[in-house]
Amino acid sequence: MIRIVIAEDQEMLLGAMGSLLNLEEDMEVVGQASNGEEALALVHQLLPDVCIMDIEMPEMSGLEAAEALSSFGCKVIILTTFPRSGYFERVLQADVSGYLLKDNPSEELAGSIRRIIDGERIYSSELIDEDSIDCEADLEVFQAQGKRPTKVNTVRNYLTTILDKMKLPTG
Repeated sequence: MIRIVIAEDQEMLLGAMGSLLNLEEDMEVVGQASNGEEALALVHQLLPDVCIMDIEMPEMSGLEAAEALSSFGCKVIILTTFPRSGYFERVLQADVSGYLLKDNPSEELAGSIRRIIDGERIYSSELIDEDSIDCEADLEVFQAQGKRPTKVNTVRNYLTTILDKMKLPTG
């Protein structure tokens, strides 16, 4: 059973996500929080496998909470409504396992949770801020950790950026 803590400051969305994930046979939402501080406390208390967090919440953002959990052992998935410059770099630095859009179907979230539990990292290609990261260095970090970006578009974006930096044709 995959044990999950969800942190979301919009109460209706928090409840809906919890209810949908609890319908999955292999998942159980063990805690719900309305901000990053509450999420940290629940993760330390309940020891879930995954913590799903909204990126922007009162008191402590999802990114700040993810940074605090980076060495804790709980896999973190950050959800957001739209991309913001500089966030992807912070997601990578915080060792976040998933960075996903909220408007994806719920089945995609459940599938992503399973894949992340299996060791994959999933980043929505729309959220990758290529201008704020050093793609070559990040790929080296992934390789050193035995990890890889899992989406084809993510890999394609990395390779295109690397080729651009090396002034090689991308076609």
